[in-house]
Amino acid sequence: MSKRTADQGDMGAGPLKDRDRPDAMDVDEKPNEMGEFEDEFEDEFESDDEIIEAGVDGRPDAEREAEEAAAMDVDGGGPGTFIVGRTQLDPGQTLTPDTSTYKMLHSLSTPWPCLSFDIVRDRLGEDRSVYPATMYTVAGTQADSNKAADNALMVMKFSGLSKMNAEDGDESSDDEDDDEDADPILESKSIPIGSTVNRIRAHQAPSSDPSRPFTTLTATMTESTNVFIHDISPHLAAFDTPGTVITPQQNRPLCTIRAHKAEGYAVDWSPLHPAGKLLTGDNDGLIYVTTRSDGGGFITDTRAFQGHTSSVEDIQWSPSEASVFASASSDGTVRVWDVRSKSRKPALTMQISNTDVNVISWSKQQTHLLASGADDGEWAVWDLRQWKPSADAGKPGKPTPIASFNYHKEQITSIEWHPKDDSIVAVAAGDNTVTLWDLAVELDDEESKDTAGVQDVPPQLLFVHYQKLAKELHWHPQIPGALVATGEDLSVFRTISV
Repeated sequence: MSKRTADQGDMGAGPLKDRDRPDAMDVDEKPNEMGEFEDEFEDEFESDDEIIEAGVDGRPDAEREAEEAAAMDVDGGGPGTFIVGRTQLDPGQTLTPDTSTYKMLHSLSTPWPCLSFDIVRDRLGEDRSVYPATMYTVAGTQADSNKAADNALMVMKFSGLSKMNAEDGDESSDDEDDDEDADPILESKSIPIGSTVNRIRAHQAPSSDPSRPFTTLTATMTESTNVFIHDISPHLAAFDTPGTVITPQQNRPLCTIRAHKAEGYAVDWSPLHPAGKLLTGDNDGLIYVTTRSDGGGFITDTRAFQGHTSSVEDIQWSPSEASVFASASSDGTVRVWDVRSKSRKPALTMQISNTDVNVISWSKQQTHLLASGADDGEWAVWDLRQWKPSADAGKPGKPTPIASFNYHKEQITSIEWHPKDDSIVAVAAGDNTVTLWDLAVELDDEESKDTAGVQDVPPQLLFVHYQKLAKELHWHPQIPGALVATGEDLSVFRTISV
């Protein structure tokens, strides 16, 4: 982010300009003798040694370096360095993105804030980089409490997502597609929910006929404690089929899960059960599994997985083991489970924070790595191969992370590994930022953990994006480097860093 105010202080004498030359020097007219020149710096510099001591700006190096160090001493935000999400803005100041650091940047608004969303895979191709881009998403609204009936599941199509304009003076920009300069278009189809959406996740079940599109299912956890499963395939098809009318029957849920007696936020579809296998966790610390049958119906096992002593905040299926999942809780633990367990108890319990563990993300590239984000602003990466059952069966283990960062000073609200690069992680936090990190940047013990002398800014930090009320983020699996984040509005962007 850029927040730059041009310094208008004393810049010294300006450069020589055309036709503005110094007066001719007064030289003795005697032949073969050179006149004596007055040295205007004679009193200041008496020797070469003093010139070196004085430094490049006429002051001793020690004095200048001390001043520079003081200017860089931010310690949570200081006079010299502005840190997005930490340094307080002065009254009347606003942040403006440095557009030269983005390949794509768009902001889109919805009728009500959508604090949870998911990206829906499409049939437009893999690893695409053509602009303007198109993507499909599904989100749930959080309407004002006195207008809860307005809450809906929103199926959306973003199109016309252009790349940033070429730099001024780039003549090749004249040959670019004119569509790249058009405003983005947001189209939506709404499904009435009638309750605030806490979390939503999408899953695509393959069709028995390869020529037919996937069946796209969504699971929506609501404030009402019910979990709704919808088929949004007709809504997605309607965007590209003019004149299509969505019927009331198509808006009705395929299934309503009523097993939970408290609202919840944890939900995840298994990537290894194509037909559909769903986990949901609630504020009572209970976790239920719901399975889609061959006939298309859904069966919820009423035997809950129990172990957490407080609310279940997030759930992630293992990307490599079909029966394994992990859960994060406000009791400060992450627990690893096996759905085949008859006891419905966790196989591993690890105390990883003294505060709520809000979110977790399981790496799809290195499946032994799990990232977590906590309420105190710290996020960490764990090697699950190092997790062992505690010698004391009644106490959780206390593992050591292979990496941890406390750059954020507010709660971590979302975290996700890059789908293709096993060293890149995206993090959203309550300090109104989305940050990108490169864990491939390693430090020796003797190296500084700061960047350019700025305290608490690790070299692994690649990028900071300002997102007011940042709540959730996801990488687009088919557009390399593209991110969508939600908060006060929806932000779609791609940086030059990733």
